[in-house]
Amino acid sequence: MNAPTRKKAPERVRSALLACAAKIAVEEGLAGVTVQAVAQSAGVSKGGLFHHFANKQALVESMFDDMIARLDAGLDACLAGDDGAYGCFTRAYVRMVFDEPPPASDNPWSVALPVSLIADPALKQRWDAWLARRLSVHAATDAAPLLGVVRLAADGAWFDWLLARGERPAYFPQVRAQLLALAASPKIVPFGMLAQGDAR
Repeated sequence: MNAPTRKKAPERVRSALLACAAKIAVEEGLAGVTVQAVAQSAGVSKGGLFHHFANKQALVESMFDDMIARLDAGLDACLAGDDGAYGCFTRAYVRMVFDEPPPASDNPWSVALPVSLIADPALKQRWDAWLARRLSVHAATDAAPLLGVVRLAADGAWFDWLLARGERPAYFPQVRAQLLALAASPKIVPFGMLAQGDAR
């Protein structure tokens, strides 16, 4: 009966190390993500950390890849409820940005992601490669330049919410609706004519 528990223990330790690394990245920046700090925060020895990650860079990259995997899962869940037509990936992207809370106390992953992108050009390259892969998959529906503008606007809102470190900005519901409306039609609609509710 104890064997399954022992087999799962390394996975729990690895997850704890990644969670601690993300929390430190939020609170202190990537410079604070040291082997000593992460191991101490997770309650393991440095040797225990090295069992999972060869060095700090491997730890940081694994932390980043884990955050991307969580983002992928969220996007896929949003896409599953979409009709798959024009702008489906962009609509999922907007919903992930506007509907997922970034406060570090609740979800350090969504905060550590932009922090990592700012601090490490190599991680920004990994992000760009990830986005290029996703857009390649959805090239038939999300290649329009306007949809790129919508995603950039969503990025800006994400950073604004992150920097506020509090409740959603008051403008979020209206801007969310406007961006979803723009991503729902291949025609450019004047902002003043957009519905105030959720465009689906």
